[in-house]
Amino acid sequence: MNRFVIIAAGGKGLRMNTEIPKQFLEIQEKPILMHTIEAFAQYDSTMKILVVLPQEYLDTWKNLCEKNQFTTPHQMVLGGNTRFESVSHGLLMIQSEGIIAVHDGARPLVSTALIGRCFETAEKLGSAIPVCTMVESIRQRVGNGTKSIDRNEFVAVQTPQVFNSIILKMAYKQAQPKNYTDDASLVEQFGITLNTVEGDRSNIKITESLDLKLAALLLESR
Repeated sequence: MNRFVIIAAGGKGLRMNTEIPKQFLEIQEKPILMHTIEAFAQYDSTMKILVVLPQEYLDTWKNLCEKNQFTTPHQMVLGGNTRFESVSHGLLMIQSEGIIAVHDGARPLVSTALIGRCFETAEKLGSAIPVCTMVESIRQRVGNGTKSIDRNEFVAVQTPQVFNSIILKMAYKQAQPKNYTDDASLVEQFGITLNTVEGDRSNIKITESLDLKLAALLLESR
């Protein structure tokens, strides 16, 4: 099957308190987004990689690619005002059927093993969502207080979330995006079974400065 990945890199990274979006910050002398792209290219060099970026940062990305002599094949796609719109723009660029992954641009530590588990499961069953068991105790807000709940009933969800192209395009075409949290939630609205695979705790999403330091340590240890 044809393989595609839409890398959503439209975030502004406001919580990082930096002048440029977090996906352009460097880890080991290379922008985060480049690490992310390379992970998918290493898994399958024939995969079509679509990188969705805000319009105001298209030139920034081009300049970074030139500066870093980054030649891994990928296609830039103009992002929208929301993640839903941005992924929709990416889907419009995919004309043939196959398997489509949607991944956070700020998850540069995704391993080829995890990518493989997701694609192989989606190719067989139509969908694959990586999840990790909860390791911390969790509580639910109730009014002004909280109550204890069983963490074994919950999992933490990661990306890439991978689907048969027919399923994902159908969901995006018919969904009402106001309650949209991730692609799995969108697909689930139409009664599609979501198949889970084992996630990876090192597959962190970089949202704060501490995450950036942790990601650098994890990359160095590989």
